[in-house]
Amino acid sequence: MTPVFATCHTAVSCLGAGLAATRAALLAERSGLAPCRFDTVDLDTYVGEVAGVDEVALPAALARFECRNNRLALLALRQDGLEAAVQACIDRYGAARVAVFIGTSTSGILQTEIAYRHRGADGALPADFLYATTHNSFSVVDFTRQYLGIAGPAAAVSCACASSAKVFAQAARMLACGLIDAALVGGVDSLCLTTLYGFHSLQLTSSRPCRPFDAARDGLSIGEAAAFVLLEREPRDGDAALALLGTGESSDAHHMSAPHPAGLGARLAMQEALQAAGLTPERIDYVNLHGTGTPGNDKAESKAVNALFDAATPCSSTKAATGHALGAAGALEAVISLIALEAGVVPAGLNVQEIEPELQLAYATRYQERPLSHVLSNSFGFGGANCSLVFGRAA
Repeated sequence: MTPVFATCHTAVSCLGAGLAATRAALLAERSGLAPCRFDTVDLDTYVGEVAGVDEVALPAALARFECRNNRLALLALRQDGLEAAVQACIDRYGAARVAVFIGTSTSGILQTEIAYRHRGADGALPADFLYATTHNSFSVVDFTRQYLGIAGPAAAVSCACASSAKVFAQAARMLACGLIDAALVGGVDSLCLTTLYGFHSLQLTSSRPCRPFDAARDGLSIGEAAAFVLLEREPRDGDAALALLGTGESSDAHHMSAPHPAGLGARLAMQEALQAAGLTPERIDYVNLHGTGTPGNDKAESKAVNALFDAATPCSSTKAATGHALGAAGALEAVISLIALEAGVVPAGLNVQEIEPELQLAYATRYQERPLSHVLSNSFGFGGANCSLVFGRAA
């Protein structure tokens, strides 16, 4: 695949707003998880809640998009010069040649949950409830394109926890076809009662901060995040630049909520991403694992990565720091992978006392400083939707 240049990126999560806060937390081995105090939720679990979302005000002209998910998106769009970088793309290529693709699984479901509490005597939802611009999965895409003035192709991808990894592949295909010259890709997923109680009912949440790849792991910690990467056909300054080098997608076709037990789909996605990047597994310097902290997922991913990578390959899951941001996880961990490449750092997998015996890789429980040329990031979702991304530097 022809490399696609990542010319600007940012993220907002429970680690903080923007690259500097995220990088500082990763280097300090600090987790943003805390006991759940979200809204009316009464669950014994930890969550990764983003601070300050309620204080974000949408522009008056876009008030019809008012919901937690779009406020979270706006908080990220205002970080690290992203707005200016998108405007430069519009000036350079034209608004119709810039696309926006965003992955989300929850969108603005919380807005419907709140509206449901205020039904009328006849059971009707309040008259001021706007489904299309809040709950609808396309809401965050429509809000983003209108806020930034993007007029090119736009789409929401909603396939559970692989959603915002797959938007990178979608953008790469459209760039390769010559349909666009740049794309803003990302993921936005916010906390809501549906996901917190839903994952709890599936017995997938832990009562303590999650411990991916720990032998005694017992579930995940739900988080929320917004993360964006601006992809362009050409680098900004002509020098060696960060780039998306390969993408791989597969489907387990095995079970609605459980991965293939041998990690078949995960392995196929990683193989395809490596092939697209023209790299052998030995060229990967760090694997950002999907690593949710549930027994089944981590075991299946262990088998998949063991089948491809040498035992000395460094790897970790950063979800013990950020929580599982579901539909935003792929983009958030893509940004963390870019931070790792920039800083020359393997992020630590936190909260591990004893590494899962089946994982025969070099799982990093402390951050490591080392030169990194290529990073592979995994995202595996419900229904067997899998996506792996390879990032590196391209001339």
